[in-house]
Amino acid sequence: MLAYFLIILGVASRLIVHVPNFTPVIAIALFSGVYLKKKYAVVLMLALMAITDVLIGFHNIMFFTWGSFALIAVLGTTMKGKVNFKSVFSGSLLAAILFFVATNFGVWLVSGMYARSLAGLVTCFTMAIPFFRYTAASAFIYSFVLFGGYELIASRIKSTRLATAL
Repeated sequence: MLAYFLIILGVASRLIVHVPNFTPVIAIALFSGVYLKKKYAVVLMLALMAITDVLIGFHNIMFFTWGSFALIAVLGTTMKGKVNFKSVFSGSLLAAILFFVATNFGVWLVSGMYARSLAGLVTCFTMAIPFFRYTAASAFIYSFVLFGGYELIASRIKSTRLATAL
């Protein structure tokens, strides 16, 4: 049930008009790594990206984008049993950085927009900095909403049968 909610949230967020790089997808990847089994968290992220890329369109850095979300889900598994303000903050920051590095390396490597040199790589990363603000902000905001909301709901229903379904 949780996995379906995350896929619906992720698909909807990618399909509606939004500020570039301001979606809950990084937070969903991190969250799924914490609350789902590792293989399901990775499959969830790949399914989410496949569904939306079929609708939005495939692109030449898909491997880097999809791979970064799978790695962020794996990063989330290191937070299992340790969810608190510090871990969500640091996990969100690491996830945003991982996404930034992986996807912009992909842009530099395969897009043809930048020279394949150290100068081209530096230019690529420099040009991407404005997008990182949105990436990091969305990772923080959506992570705190997802983790905080989940923990609040779980604490309220801890003694019920529904708690085992979460």
